[in-house]
Amino acid sequence: MHPTSSVILFGTEESVDPPLVLTAGSLTADLETGNLRYIRIGGVEVLRAIAFLVRDRNWGTYNPEISNLSVEDGDDRFKVTYDAVCRDDEQELTYSATIEGRSDGSLRFEATGSAINDFVTNRTGFVVLHALEDVVDQPVTVEHTDGKLVESRFPKLINPACPFEDVRALTHTILPGVRAAVRMEGDAFEMEDHRNWMDASYKTYVRPLALPWPYTIGAGEKISQSVSLTLDGSVPASATSADTEAVVTIGESAGHAMPRIGLAVPPEHAEAALNHADLLKGTGVSHLVCHFDQRKGHDAGSMRLFQDLGAALDAELVLEAVVPCVDESDNPSADLDILRRDMAAIRDAASGVEFKRVAVSPASDLKCTLPGSVFPPAPDWVDLFAAARDAFPSAIVGGGMFSYFTELNRKRPPAELLDFICHSGCPIVHAGDDVSVMETLQALPSIFDSVRAFGGGKPYWVFPTAIAMRANPYGAAPAENPKNIRQAMNRVDPRERGLLGAAWYAGYLARAAAAGVDAVTLGAVAGPSGVVYSAQDHHQPWFDEVGPQVLPHYHVIAGHAALRGEVHAVAVSNPGAIQALCVSKADGLSAWICNLTGEPRAVRIDGSPDEASVLVLDEQSFEAACRDAAWRESAPRTTWTAAEVLTLSPYAVAELRFR
Repeated sequence: MHPTSSVILFGTEESVDPPLVLTAGSLTADLETGNLRYIRIGGVEVLRAIAFLVRDRNWGTYNPEISNLSVEDGDDRFKVTYDAVCRDDEQELTYSATIEGRSDGSLRFEATGSAINDFVTNRTGFVVLHALEDVVDQPVTVEHTDGKLVESRFPKLINPACPFEDVRALTHTILPGVRAAVRMEGDAFEMEDHRNWMDASYKTYVRPLALPWPYTIGAGEKISQSVSLTLDGSVPASATSADTEAVVTIGESAGHAMPRIGLAVPPEHAEAALNHADLLKGTGVSHLVCHFDQRKGHDAGSMRLFQDLGAALDAELVLEAVVPCVDESDNPSADLDILRRDMAAIRDAASGVEFKRVAVSPASDLKCTLPGSVFPPAPDWVDLFAAARDAFPSAIVGGGMFSYFTELNRKRPPAELLDFICHSGCPIVHAGDDVSVMETLQALPSIFDSVRAFGGGKPYWVFPTAIAMRANPYGAAPAENPKNIRQAMNRVDPRERGLLGAAWYAGYLARAAAAGVDAVTLGAVAGPSGVVYSAQDHHQPWFDEVGPQVLPHYHVIAGHAALRGEVHAVAVSNPGAIQALCVSKADGLSAWICNLTGEPRAVRIDGSPDEASVLVLDEQSFEAACRDAAWRESAPRTTWTAAEVLTLSPYAVAELRFR
């Protein structure tokens, strides 16, 4: 049995319709599931997206059922109309949408609708995304709902709160002499720095977060909103064609070493990992981040599994300890006696297990607290880290957030109390489509720079980060995925098993290495994000039928873990499509280059030695790579020379060893 192309690329047979490109003169936009992406003028991105979104009480986004779709697309205008339904077993909301674009660059998107029954939602309405390239730290004119104009800038470092509130319109320069104004009607809008969640945008959305949520749209209640775009200045005559070739230029040493690479150990999958310890040892990872939460039944047996796995892999153990800090009524508490009790229980469970590093977090910090809201009771940072050091006197003690950078940014620990600072990440918080997942890599430089800005120079550790969502700070739990589809906030994401997942991990490591992050923990030893194959409580197409040894990102993790050396500066002409990493090792120069798109890409390499041996993880090699954990060393390599263009098929990852 051989895997299908869809399973190879995405880990699922779910079909996805390509976007419909709407054109009016030099104005273009992609129409996807009723919303607009990549709104461009003359090939220049003006807005990343305009979307009418409906979210449930756990911040999950409904996939609208669209009917009566009509598309008129002429030379100088386009018009789209459709009806949509958002519903589940408990509630239903309908709306009608109209989208019109013209060759002068103007665009209008309006939606009107109503709730069929009482509809509980955290947000229903328009979202407008400004992309990052040529926008970060650039001037913007903010018009408020009272008509007042304020000159400001898009934030450079990531703002933990709302940069702009009570917004009616935003105007910024997109080309010399050309300004774009986006106006939002129907309610007060505000902006959040979407980079907090790894999204590559600034997001302006309806209904201020200061208002209560979830809220109810009553049965029969009407909603009406619109977003319009207008240009001031000379509109380019025509759109430019997309460039499918990228240039990777390898420079001198960046002055820092390759990050240490590790894997996450979910306790519920530790035993399965031990059954594959020989394969896992082949990754060569330096450390294992072991999650421990007594509230979930983790105990001394969990700690012994961590110990056995660390010994089998010859990897340093890092304890990620959730401290319950709740009183007898199960309410969050700052009581020091409760803190000491809980830390003592963690210490006793870990008796006899050597953890080189320990990170701690009160359980209440696993859930989000919105800007302007009061954080739930929790021990003071001083008391928390003092208790951790008392319990683990020989360990290096750190912390931050076991949830995402968002929460770390909103509640920053005093750097002087830490030996290292940490947070995790997930690329499917707000959107689950393939393009959005890859776009999240564009936000990483801002995240890394922001942590460095408030981290006091302490070592920076990325804690367990994967495509699949291991925990949901914004709702009860991640969504289950019985249909094996692409969807935001899924506990199981099929792309962990596909080439897209491998390319995403390679792109993440390229960005982290460039930023000088000290350690990165990606994927997991087993489970939904595991690098080795094991039976799960969900179907894994082809893998369950064949039972291969590893998943494709196993080779990405293993290959990067072996890159112990100096990172080189690398410039990429099209970083949204191609990412690259180059490291000087004792045995010479090595590079990894990945295609982040679903289209073939040509890559020219400058500044390197004239010849390299090349191994490519792609559709042709996928099956062999999954069947053999030693594939990177056993597979035949081709020869690349400086005169050649390296062609990468969709989501392919190439390893180059220069001679």
